[in-house]
Amino acid sequence: MAKRPIPPTVSDDQVRALLERYGCPMPFHAVRTRFLGNIASPDSQVSPIKMVEALWGGALPTFDNLDAANELMGALIMGLWNRLTRHQERSVPFRLTRIEVPATRQGLEKLAMVRREELDGFIEGLFGDREKIDLPERAHKAVEVLADVRAMAEATQEIAKDTSKPAELADIAGTLGHFREITRIAELEIHAAVLSCTRARRQLLRTMTAARPVFH
Repeated sequence: MAKRPIPPTVSDDQVRALLERYGCPMPFHAVRTRFLGNIASPDSQVSPIKMVEALWGGALPTFDNLDAANELMGALIMGLWNRLTRHQERSVPFRLTRIEVPATRQGLEKLAMVRREELDGFIEGLFGDREKIDLPERAHKAVEVLADVRAMAEATQEIAKDTSKPAELADIAGTLGHFREITRIAELEIHAAVLSCTRARRQLLRTMTAARPVFH
């Protein structure tokens, strides 16, 4: 019996370096959530290859040779995409990117921007090209909460970069602490949405299973 091929073990740092090498316009933290949203999506037309192409606006970057193309696709699909599929299990919740930022206006702006980009990525992956999509009730509620969290992140980002408004260090530190709670809420809702969509998809597959008819 032939041995099953072993998927490449590619670290997040290696994937990040490849995205930077090929000028991906989307940062790694948003790529992660976009992939996860697409993995969970009830859209039957989900395709990892199409999602990878979408990172560059619908067409892959230019490669020097076939090995370079295989390296990127293997890292993104066999590596990152497959690794993210584990979060469809209840025991493996997804975690947003943890970054250390100083308790300054610039630090707060950066953290708010990262959270906004992560949530944008998840929603883009979940909905794909569609403006509307049928979601299970729990996933629908999760999306509503994530929209509120995203709005808070965007508002915080705008306030932080507005130098015309005063910002005391104590207030900034307090807001950064508040973002820890916001992050926890976002993670819980992302996990709930992924589990809800995964469960609904599996139930649909079960209901579509039919016994072989007997012909007379």
